[in-house]
Amino acid sequence: MTVVVTAENGVATVTIDRPEALNALDVSTLTELRDRLGELADDASVRAVVLTGAGEKAFVAGADIKYMSGLDPEQAKGWGALGHEAGRLLETMPKPTIAAINGFALGGGCELALACDIRYASARAKLGQPEINLGIVPGWGGTQRLARICGLGAAKDLVFSGRTIDAEEALRIGLVSAIADPVLERAHETARDLAGKSPVALSLAKRLCNLTLGLDHAGGLETEANEFGDLFASEDAKEGLTAFVEKRAPNFVGR
Repeated sequence: MTVVVTAENGVATVTIDRPEALNALDVSTLTELRDRLGELADDASVRAVVLTGAGEKAFVAGADIKYMSGLDPEQAKGWGALGHEAGRLLETMPKPTIAAINGFALGGGCELALACDIRYASARAKLGQPEINLGIVPGWGGTQRLARICGLGAAKDLVFSGRTIDAEEALRIGLVSAIADPVLERAHETARDLAGKSPVALSLAKRLCNLTLGLDHAGGLETEANEFGDLFASEDAKEGLTAFVEKRAPNFVGR
């Protein structure tokens, strides 16, 4: 088992556990990661997910280059699709996902972090998309998510050059939200806070925020307005508003 999942108080921690390989992703590890993320997406008892790597050197140092070197175009498309499935689950599952970047996050590792809703980095973290140096390009969403998160100019800089950046530069360009050590503790702190909020509202908030990537502005605003109104039929909305008026902590039930 190279993907370890633990859960406590509504927070699931997914750890990629190949420290001897700097947590690089081979086929079996990436498949296992995809499968575990799928399970967590459907688990109502899990309200937030933290993704990290084992050890102190790497989040995920990249993909299995030796394996990739032998792929033909069709096999490469299948490998790319597997990475996209994992990234899509992180991006779209109906609960917040947080990357705790504890070291190298390169290539596919950076792409998995980009698919998370929130990214925190250790001061020793190194991030980048070095695929251009191998004669290829990012294949798990890097060209798209990096541009949307950091802007097109920053994305072209990193993707074209293949250079690695430190945590300070990652923070400056918006690739990470904060630098913290120990980074996993910061990620868990945020995850616990989010796990205490209404899962119904969080799920909708995530879906609406993601709409900005695919809808025109007017369409997004119209959808938000409609969904905002419909949310008032939920038990959580009634509880949250009533609790505020009654000056007490809300007890959200996820309905």
